[in-house]
Amino acid sequence: MPAEDTNSRAWQIYGQRQLARGYTPSVPEQLGWTPWEGMGPGAEVLGDVTGRRVLDISSGAGHHAVHLAQAHGARVTGIELSPTQHERAVSTHADVDGVEFVQADVAEYLGEAEPFDAAYAIGTLAFIDPHRSLPALRDGLRPGAPLILSLLHTNLHGHGPSTAVAPREEMILLRDDPPLPTQMWVLAPQLWEDLLTEYGFRVEAVDLFPHPSENAPVIQQLIRARRLPDRLARVSSRPRSTRAPAAHAAIGVGAILLSEQGILLGRHRLGTLELPDGSVEAEGESFEEAVVRELSEETGLVAQTGDVELLGTLVDHVEGVLRVTVGALVHAWQGQPITQPDESVGDWAWYPLDQLPDGLFVCSAQILTSWRPDLPIDHPPAHFTAFAPAK
Repeated sequence: MPAEDTNSRAWQIYGQRQLARGYTPSVPEQLGWTPWEGMGPGAEVLGDVTGRRVLDISSGAGHHAVHLAQAHGARVTGIELSPTQHERAVSTHADVDGVEFVQADVAEYLGEAEPFDAAYAIGTLAFIDPHRSLPALRDGLRPGAPLILSLLHTNLHGHGPSTAVAPREEMILLRDDPPLPTQMWVLAPQLWEDLLTEYGFRVEAVDLFPHPSENAPVIQQLIRARRLPDRLARVSSRPRSTRAPAAHAAIGVGAILLSEQGILLGRHRLGTLELPDGSVEAEGESFEEAVVRELSEETGLVAQTGDVELLGTLVDHVEGVLRVTVGALVHAWQGQPITQPDESVGDWAWYPLDQLPDGLFVCSAQILTSWRPDLPIDHPPAHFTAFAPAK
């Protein structure tokens, strides 16, 4: 059965079960983007929605739409494919001013609707193929309109996001009833950003919100994007001369892996000890992708881009070449570090922070002290600019 058909069936059963219980969630005092009350921002991420047309994607029981209309003066359309979920909304909120509930497929509906001023989805867009939903949203939103998406990042079993645009099985849990299998596109933030960019959006922020309990691995991600203006006619460009420019800059990454045994360092064939590192490839590779690739090529360890935290940039000059190094902290990986054939760095080992060896590679030393300024490491200076912390 196709993924979206599986999801349609699951949400119809879910809605029927809730109707049988007579359960309707209360209208919240604040718009929440995670399942956990009081965590993260509220409706302010949508901007001023007073009098504006706002689309609630897969609106379910309709309580979020009612909040936006009553507390913020928005004109909200709740679009819901499931007949039983739609019934839950209209049976409780049909007479609320400023809200209408439509039972339809969101992509088909947007193909004929007047463009909206804003749109949001709280935990629901991942049930629709992004190659179908995102172009429909681009066409169904006005230029400059915000699109706010709350999405699953890591599930109850600690299974993190995928780096391929493909659905996987996730369960809808409902007390006293068997779980309902669904197919979800649980994607890494960088992959969501790539897809949104491909379909005419600019991603302004990505925030990760872990479960308030330290023992629960669940993480939600919140993506704030904006529909870009329609593209103008393309203009040409040309180089200043036909001669190739002299090499004057190098861009690389270095990865910090911290285990119970310490920091992972390898020995270069020239004798220095260094972090897993390397150059960023020119074919549109992101810093996170470069870290994951270099880690695999040099150590055999497997990591996901969603587990790579970029620390900031280090800038210095080496014999007239501007060197830009991006330090990163890798939070999770699989495997054991092993010397790889044809690599210049090997003999990987873990070194306690209070027993770091002499002879560190300069870039590795700079990355380590940008991460932990208290480490007693001497090295030539470099200008460090930290990336903005996640909110």
